[in-house]
Amino acid sequence: MKRNYLLQIFFVLALQFFNAQTITFVSEKTNKPLPKVSVLGNDGNILAYSDIDGKIDKKSLDQSKEKFQIVYDNFNVASLAYSDFDNGIIKINDRVKNIETVVIKNNKPAKYIIIKGNFNSYLTVNNKLNSYTDGIITYIFDNETKKLKSKNVEQYRVFKLENVEVERKRTITFDFTNSLEIPDLKDVGNIQDYKRKNSVIKELKGDQKDQVEITGEALQKKEFALFGYRFFDLKSILNVSYERETKKTLRDFLEFNEISFLKVKHKSEPEYNQLILYSNFYPTEFSFSNEKDVEKVKFDKDASNYKTNYWEDPSFPNMQKVFSSFFKDDLKEQQNKK
Repeated sequence: MKRNYLLQIFFVLALQFFNAQTITFVSEKTNKPLPKVSVLGNDGNILAYSDIDGKIDKKSLDQSKEKFQIVYDNFNVASLAYSDFDNGIIKINDRVKNIETVVIKNNKPAKYIIIKGNFNSYLTVNNKLNSYTDGIITYIFDNETKKLKSKNVEQYRVFKLENVEVERKRTITFDFTNSLEIPDLKDVGNIQDYKRKNSVIKELKGDQKDQVEITGEALQKKEFALFGYRFFDLKSILNVSYERETKKTLRDFLEFNEISFLKVKHKSEPEYNQLILYSNFYPTEFSFSNEKDVEKVKFDKDASNYKTNYWEDPSFPNMQKVFSSFFKDDLKEQQNKK
């Protein structure tokens, strides 16, 4: 009897300890979990990003950062002190902007499905921003198989942090702009196929949309070596949103987010450096067409290429504005080709 009582006390204490180490972001209107909430330190480093359950690990927050900026849906929504995380639940205003209505331009079924929208991608090294890009892109899918046929960037900007002194044997000093990627939507039309793959899948049903989180891993037990560099701990987390209570087809598609993790170092370095790539896409137009030729430019990561100030649209996911509030003039736009 005494032994059972001690076990109960142990489990209660263990549960309290676990909860104390976990922070959960929830909607202040619905109290439901909020995935994709970023926590930035006062130096602009991305310290945490909430999962589909709205959770982050409190240990990822450095108490010395004093103030933390909370970013949701590409907007800075709060500034918090370390003590504000003590109760384990943070309520966020998730109505910063309404879900944009996707314009249906041609509703008559044809050979191809064309989805146009806005994207941003940014890469961090040990949590610090390294490079950023955003723009307008069009994806073309086969209407029968729902497989992706092509990705067509129409306009884009590229930003890099200045004053980087590259040392070949210190990967933390590298300019990783060439590792920036536009969002890869190849599976959003067949999201149910993941249930037949070796992936971890979670779903979150909301008031406005349903979200599917898919996690995959590689290089977990053994590193990969190439040209004197070591690569380890590859991980990818997809979060795809659809209209609520739908079959999750391309017609129901609302939003795409992916985070890719990779640890890398030169063989002479004692510790790995953590690379994280964030890629996001927000559709604005949906149409059917028998033609697959659309406007596009070459995605040259050493330059920008745009004809309009597309980022000034209030609905555009302009994370560059958030980063510039930290890095000021050190975050330089690459010259526009147009």
